[in-house]
Amino acid sequence: MSTKTFRRCVSGALTVLGASLAFGTTVRAASPLKSSADAPAAIAAETSNTLSGNEIPSLDEPVLLAQVYQSGIASWYGPGFAGRLSANGEIFDPNQLTAAHPTLPFNTIVRVTNVYNGRSVVVRINDRGPYIGNRVIDLSAAAADAIGIINSGIGDVDIEILN
Repeated sequence: MSTKTFRRCVSGALTVLGASLAFGTTVRAASPLKSSADAPAAIAAETSNTLSGNEIPSLDEPVLLAQVYQSGIASWYGPGFAGRLSANGEIFDPNQLTAAHPTLPFNTIVRVTNVYNGRSVVVRINDRGPYIGNRVIDLSAAAADAIGIINSGIGDVDIEILN
């Protein structure tokens, strides 16, 4: 295992453990699924609350450790696009926890984790992008602030699909 992979694993585990301790919940690793039909129920248990605005998913249920779908550079966009239509037809609000991704279906829920500080945020894909360089996701200003990349403008992230 490379040092970078090890650092990401430890960072993710510490994030989940820290959330567990802070909210008094039990953390259990995901058990092997008996069939692919079990997957929607397992994901639903993790993301039981609907995301609208700045709501945070409930930690009342066990946290499943999702697999990293994609790693790369995240950026953020906001003030210049506020009030414009996003690619899925809704009005973009930089204060909502949303993101743009080039290929994931609209309304996909993903967890974006800053690999350097371990901070993560759950966002809903509602737009297309990013259109600059080798970036993998564009976050709303609220989401970028949540993981600590507002000042730098970009950051290395891991993306996990939750739903």
